[in-house]
Amino acid sequence: HVLLLPTGSAPLFPCGDSLQVHASAKMAFTARSKKIVKERGAEPDEFEESVAQALFDLEATNTDLKSDLRDLYITSAKEIDIHGTTRKAIIVHVPFRLLKAFHKIQQRLVRELEKKFSGKDVVIVANRRIMPPPTNGKANARPRTRTLTAVHDAILDDLVYPTEIVGKRTRYRVDGSKVLKVFLDPKDRNSTEYKLETFAGVYKKLTGKDISFEFPVSEATA
Repeated sequence: HVLLLPTGSAPLFPCGDSLQVHASAKMAFTARSKKIVKERGAEPDEFEESVAQALFDLEATNTDLKSDLRDLYITSAKEIDIHGTTRKAIIVHVPFRLLKAFHKIQQRLVRELEKKFSGKDVVIVANRRIMPPPTNGKANARPRTRTLTAVHDAILDDLVYPTEIVGKRTRYRVDGSKVLKVFLDPKDRNSTEYKLETFAGVYKKLTGKDISFEFPVSEATA
């Protein structure tokens, strides 16, 4: 049997160029999808796809980051408004086991991501699980790193990395509520000060706790 097609109709089978374009698009999608692996096999949303694409692009084009980014991926990304300001932040969660590798390139990576997502502050936080207190009364049934306090302290360290925390103080408001005041290493003031409101907003979003950041006033040299 001979199948006759009307003049000008599209071919039933894609031509070689179409197949090649489709294959290239599929390869690009596969490569990009390797930059985000969500927990429990969940599908990334559109914004997370855009962050994964940015990481993929940096790996492909930035010679300074290429080799370090090859084996790294994220688990989630979320954009939030920083309460009381006009600032926006992108919270990027990464696997805990990859945190040290991210720290190795964090300053360069954050700088490049903030260029791609202009006007937004990028912070990188490791995934950590909080375990509830044991019901059997055995204190050693729960690792200390899985307590609420330990996880919140670790989130704090992640947020301000590589700046060191040099002091903490709890302040009580008139209404009885608490605010944690965190003092950061003054040597990083120039590179960190613009992000202090972002750090506080992200910490509040992740933990529900109020916090403020500042640099200790250095004593005048004699």
